[in-house]
Amino acid sequence: MQSRMPALGLVALLSTVAAGASTAAEPAHKEAELKIAPDVAQRLAQFSPTALDADTSALSEQDHQVLAKLVEASKLMNEIFLRQAWAGNVALRDRVAGWTEGEKGAARQYFELMVGPWDRQDERKPFLGDFTHPPGAGGYPDDLTREEFERWIAAHPADAERFRSDLTVIRRQGGDLVAIPYSQEFRPWLEPAAKLLREAAALTGNASLKKFLELRADAFLNDDYYASDFAWMDLESPVEVTIGPYETYEDELFGYKASFESFVTVNVPKESAALAHYKGLLPWLERNLPLADEHKNFQRGSDSPIRVVDIVYGAGETRAGVQTVAFNLPNDERVRQAKGSKKVLLRNVMRAKYDKILEPIAKEVLVPEQVGLLSFQAFYDEVLHHELSHGLGPGKIKKDGKETEVRLELKDLYSTLEEAKADVMGVYNILALIEKGDMPKELRQNLEPTYVAGLFRSARFGVDEAHGQGVVAQFNYLTEKGALVVDAQARFRTVPEKFPGALRDLLHEMLMLQANGDYEGTRRFLDKYGKASDSLRAAIARLTAVPVDIRPLYAADR
Repeated sequence: MQSRMPALGLVALLSTVAAGASTAAEPAHKEAELKIAPDVAQRLAQFSPTALDADTSALSEQDHQVLAKLVEASKLMNEIFLRQAWAGNVALRDRVAGWTEGEKGAARQYFELMVGPWDRQDERKPFLGDFTHPPGAGGYPDDLTREEFERWIAAHPADAERFRSDLTVIRRQGGDLVAIPYSQEFRPWLEPAAKLLREAAALTGNASLKKFLELRADAFLNDDYYASDFAWMDLESPVEVTIGPYETYEDELFGYKASFESFVTVNVPKESAALAHYKGLLPWLERNLPLADEHKNFQRGSDSPIRVVDIVYGAGETRAGVQTVAFNLPNDERVRQAKGSKKVLLRNVMRAKYDKILEPIAKEVLVPEQVGLLSFQAFYDEVLHHELSHGLGPGKIKKDGKETEVRLELKDLYSTLEEAKADVMGVYNILALIEKGDMPKELRQNLEPTYVAGLFRSARFGVDEAHGQGVVAQFNYLTEKGALVVDAQARFRTVPEKFPGALRDLLHEMLMLQANGDYEGTRRFLDKYGKASDSLRAAIARLTAVPVDIRPLYAADR
């Protein structure tokens, strides 16, 4: 039975939004009550409209039919994520649907890009209306606090697993809190999505794709994603898809609840094959981490495929705000322990971001003598090794004598630290592989300036919000160690002789916070290093003419 019981704290708010929805019978003045940020057009202009096309000429007619089914299934992920981002989004979308011109048209487009009325680039402040962003997004009642959640679990320990599951939403029923499975909460969209996946499975002649689609269709309706995650690891097909609930970035209350997303892609087999040798190096990279052996994860699986693909259609969480260039999945630590994880690089997205964003940034923030060292190959390698790094280091740990996971112990700080760790470890590992002779020594001169330019690209997504702290921490730590210096014009220069040692020390600190599941230590680390300096802000301020990111234009939406 479908249960959709919104939080009591949302009822009044949603009633207000719905009451203000634009209909032909309503007076026009009601629409004017919804405030719009005066600079909304400029905010939208920060995202450069970019056609993301993929070469599908080598696909068979059958593959094209499969592709069409997967795109249709993916569009349903947009509907689910709209609700996961905030339960009030549906009524608000209906209200602004007719806004096409001028400031209102820009506000509607920015709402679609941000998937809600809050600016993801500006600490979730509203650009539309005056709604307060709930830290738990749509995964919990708007008014639920961490303290109330933990008090409930302390009083009802049998609920702990369901409440902390990444595949449930928390709702109020009378005076009680209840956990509702995703398969029940989102069934109106998961059921037709499962049907489309089964239709695609019936069309494809690729056995690995067929198996994954059938198992993922089952998972949509029973919330058991383990078998389909295994099948996704083995997926090797001209057409590939990653679809389901994965990342927990939306949940800023605890970091528990996974958001639905989808990547419909076509494989670039030649480039995938060229990178395949890196998965054989993963055990060596784990051994080489600046961490005591007792904290290293030698048991984690190393069957870690690497795919280079062009994206045909993206949906759900991945479309919100800044666009993904690569990903490393699944996040289920059971699968990672047994089989490792798959790294997927979105080639057409990477190229677009390098050309439109990274090169212009480097000209503004690096000292002139290092601007010419920027390299697409270095950027490509850093993205790859960032993703590889998500599969290295502590995962399952012991704390206070019990088995647990880093993700569960670091809660809302996990994603911030994990993304920063992957940045740092990616460059650390490339330096190690250059020294080992597994990567060309010529890459060394390009690596660090490209890394710093890339940090500025990430810093522009918001230095004062949670994830931005991890980026700022890298700047501040490396500056403190003398590996990064800034001149009077707020231009940055890397110091090659100090960079490897500083990077190693920074990585060690991050890994130890993870290995110990140290929430308070992570908070202190981010408080110490996560505040943007005046010189960093000054350099970012010079980037106003450079797009913050691309705004993808997929053929299926044109």
